[in-house]
Amino acid sequence: MKRIVIFASGSGTNAENLIKFFHNSDNVSVIQVLTNNPHAKVLERAKKLKVSALSFNRIAFSKTDDVLNVLKASKPDLIVLAGFLWKFPENILNEFPNKVINVHPALLPKYGGKGMYGMHVHEAVVANNETETGITIHYVNEHYDEGATIFQAKCDVSSTDNANDVAAKIHELEMEHFPKVVEKLLLKKI
Repeated sequence: MKRIVIFASGSGTNAENLIKFFHNSDNVSVIQVLTNNPHAKVLERAKKLKVSALSFNRIAFSKTDDVLNVLKASKPDLIVLAGFLWKFPENILNEFPNKVINVHPALLPKYGGKGMYGMHVHEAVVANNETETGITIHYVNEHYDEGATIFQAKCDVSSTDNANDVAAKIHELEMEHFPKVVEKLLLKKI
């Protein structure tokens, strides 16, 4: 059984989608959700779906090995960032090389980097009159949104779309593709 640990900072719709997708799988299981936000809705979602969930602070994450030790004990085959907003520390990346992935709400390398997340990305896409956008699933390295691309999916942006319209289109792409790509990656089909 392949084991996934999810990191999320907010609502947790992607985390919930992943948990539900793998709920009856014989091959893959989401074993834990970790968050840097003790008030994140993802904690409620995980509890409701009977998945262990913990919150941590910045010191535990990047100044000590506390979060690293939790991960070592969990023995994940893949660490999935689903709306996680902090830069990943090198001690975790070094311990889990090529086992940390992220979904970004744009077609990287466009609209990536520090501060480019959620509505900030969608507002920039609209402001720059882009005709398409999408999602990028990529490996995480020591720089924001610069790890190798695993998968991209695109959608059109019309001249009448606002940032909320773009967000809805991106959300659909994430819900459709993210679990399937995670599964293929874990089962070595990509």
